[in-house]
Amino acid sequence: MALFSDAEIERLVSAATLLLSAEERVPVLRTLSWDRSLADDFFRSGCKSPPRPTYVRIDADPTLDKVRAARGLLAGSSPVHEWLRRFADVAERTAALLQSVGTKEFYVHSCALYGAPGSPIADGRRTALELSRRLDSLLSDFDDGGKKLEPPARHTAVDIKRRLDAELPAVFGAASPRVEVVANVSGKAAAGRDYIKLRSDASFSDLDATQILQHEALVHIATGKNGQAQPHFPLLAESHPGNARTQEGLAVFAEFISGALDPSRFKRLADRVIAIDMAAQGADFIDIFNFFRERSATDAPFEAFESARRVVRGGLVEGGAPFTKDSVYLQGLLEVHNYLRTAVRKGDAAWIRLLFVGKIDLADLEAMKMLRDAGLLADPRYLPPWATDLRYLVSYLAYSTFLNEISLADVAAKYGKLFS
Repeated sequence: MALFSDAEIERLVSAATLLLSAEERVPVLRTLSWDRSLADDFFRSGCKSPPRPTYVRIDADPTLDKVRAARGLLAGSSPVHEWLRRFADVAERTAALLQSVGTKEFYVHSCALYGAPGSPIADGRRTALELSRRLDSLLSDFDDGGKKLEPPARHTAVDIKRRLDAELPAVFGAASPRVEVVANVSGKAAAGRDYIKLRSDASFSDLDATQILQHEALVHIATGKNGQAQPHFPLLAESHPGNARTQEGLAVFAEFISGALDPSRFKRLADRVIAIDMAAQGADFIDIFNFFRERSATDAPFEAFESARRVVRGGLVEGGAPFTKDSVYLQGLLEVHNYLRTAVRKGDAAWIRLLFVGKIDLADLEAMKMLRDAGLLADPRYLPPWATDLRYLVSYLAYSTFLNEISLADVAAKYGKLFS
């Protein structure tokens, strides 16, 4: 028996097409971007005058019109209908977010879309802020030793481009994303649907190169290309706040499983959550910049500026209304890790490949399974090596699942005298 009638498939595809067009009109990160000149002006002021960014105003009416039209086609009650209705909810909230840039209301919409440092995670009892403070404390104990273990950041953007150009074809072949060295880019690197940009004046370590390859190329770009190739639902190529937690969690997990998630990177993810909470409590841009500058493992003030920018972009530079997207990385890592552990118990690699059919949230998996079973979803073409050759992943996850059942308190008691 067919899961959907031909008429219902046509309605679902039409609704998805409308939602794709609606979401493309409200690009979050591009709208909230800062020009490099703001950093230059800040450093010329001796780090005393906070940046004053301006943002392009979004006309939300075309987006909202398309969302309303899509909702009119979604009368069913299947997981696929629910997935598209969630997408519609996100598109409406995203439009409201971008209409409120530079105001306190921005923070309200940001929390609704991405969550906040105080949002429950994983078991529903702990929060992202609690996890971040715990990680920050644990990793701070290893600061001195950890810094000695870190590889030096001695590679140029041209060096990293050369390495990526050599490694990307192994996964993408002729469809490899282009790698560009440019001056005006936030952070050390940024990625789009078919490109990776490296900041020309940044210094990179070997692990930076692996992180960019695993995080940006083999997750973000790969899921985008897989989604774009979907014959019925190219909507799955779209990054949006509703799938950010899972996409960023999957990308950080890729760093972890490939051995590229070093302590300083892990701590930086935790510190971003702490900084978001600081900003929500009233800390301004300079407070946040100094927070990151004091915790930086290097003497590169631009990296502290970049971390502070990520926290306040779109909201209030003077504090009280941060952008909360960076609270999703650790939340997503926990959720993806636990999903993968559960999938391994099933002994079927298809449950792992399902994460790569496009840009999805874990809540969308039931819908993806239904579309796959109905013959409406193509298998992912581009997968990172750890998701194609599953030997190491399965061994690690099977072991970690068993390890999780061991009482750490009992183990600590066994070595109490040693550690006292």
